[in-house]
Amino acid sequence: MLPVAILPPEILPAAARWLDLAGLAVFAASGALAAAKRGQTFVTLIFFGLITGVGGGTVRDLLIDAPVFWIHDARAASMCLFVATLIWTTPARWWRDEALGWFDAVGLAAYAVFGAAKALGYGVPPVPAALMGVMSACVGGIIRDVLAGEPSILMRPELYVTAAALASATYVILVLLGLPVGWSAVIAASAGFTLRALAIRYHLALPAYAERADP
Repeated sequence: MLPVAILPPEILPAAARWLDLAGLAVFAASGALAAAKRGQTFVTLIFFGLITGVGGGTVRDLLIDAPVFWIHDARAASMCLFVATLIWTTPARWWRDEALGWFDAVGLAAYAVFGAAKALGYGVPPVPAALMGVMSACVGGIIRDVLAGEPSILMRPELYVTAAALASATYVILVLLGLPVGWSAVIAASAGFTLRALAIRYHLALPAYAERADP
């Protein structure tokens, strides 16, 4: 049985909701930039920003039988639209890949923790809840890459999905061990961000499958 320290989603701290919006903003920016770098229209930028920002959370909510968050909270879609418009109206030099990569690392870790916390709040068992955190953080980027014709993040050796998995799994484990929800979230998000930051800084990657010769 899950400990009573797990908060149901309707009474998550207000700060968690703003962190959710911050993560949405980062992912929406990555989607809009993917369209902008291909010289697409304003409408395409908005579409890419929206689908990247809300994609992971939408899949999570559908799977855990929760109301789809951005349908019931206008702030989510509004944030995605605002970010896409901001990118459309500002110089390209403001949006460097390296800087966005660091912001994305923050969003990845925070959104993975938020997704796992929401899943737990809806009574999802620990292992699937951790996976919901990964989906929250990664599915939007997967959709973005498919639409943009880029290699999916799932097909890259870099530590991206792994960092999301570390954040969500750490959160679930710490909560099950009885650590307060707030501390669990901070520690888990920090762990995920640290791993992603090391991957960016030192180009860390998982070992690729090597075809082995028959004995």
